[in-house]
Amino acid sequence: MIVLASNSPRRKQLMRLISPSFIIDPADIEESHAENIPLDRMPEFLALQKAQQVQKKHPDDIVIGCDTGVFINNMMIGKPSSDKTAFEILKMLSGKTHRVITGCAIIKGDITLRFSQTTEVEFYPLTEEEMEAYVATGEPGDKAGAYGIQGKGALLVKEIRGDYYNVVGLPVALLSRKLRLLEDE
Repeated sequence: MIVLASNSPRRKQLMRLISPSFIIDPADIEESHAENIPLDRMPEFLALQKAQQVQKKHPDDIVIGCDTGVFINNMMIGKPSSDKTAFEILKMLSGKTHRVITGCAIIKGDITLRFSQTTEVEFYPLTEEEMEAYVATGEPGDKAGAYGIQGKGALLVKEIRGDYYNVVGLPVALLSRKLRLLEDE
C-alpha cells in the first residue's frame, strides 16, 4: 500500500493521477529551518522527516513525504499567517521570478529515495487592488507563497518554467517514475 504523509487536498488529488489506491496519514512535525541544511534543500529535508515519522506506523508500506517552499531573495516563503502577511508576500513576488521547490522522500523498508523538483514562476507586476482582491478570496491562506496557481492565483502568473504540478505541490511525473524504481526493487 502507498501512504501519503500529507493532509493537503491538492496533493491528495494529484496523487490520484499516480495511483488510484493509497491512504492518507499526515505527519505531525514542526516545520522549522535546520541550521545545517542549505535553504533550497529544506523542502527535501522536511519531506524526509514527514516520511520517517509516518513510516514508523506503516513499516510494510511505501510512504511518501512532501514539502513545498517558495524561494525569493534568499528566503523561503511559507504559508502566510494572516491576510496582511499574504499581501506582503504577494507584494514581494510582484513583477519578479521566484522558485518553487517541492522536496519528496519515499521510504520502502530500508530503501529511501530523496529528490527535489524546481519550477520557476514569474508574476506580472501587481497593483495594490489586484493583491487586495486576491487576498480577499481567502485562497492564499493555506498555500506556500500565498498563492495557488491552480485557482485564481493563475491570474497573477506571467510565465512558468518547469513542472506545473510541482507548483501545485506534487511533481507528479517525477514522483511516478521514482515510485516505479522502487517497485522494481
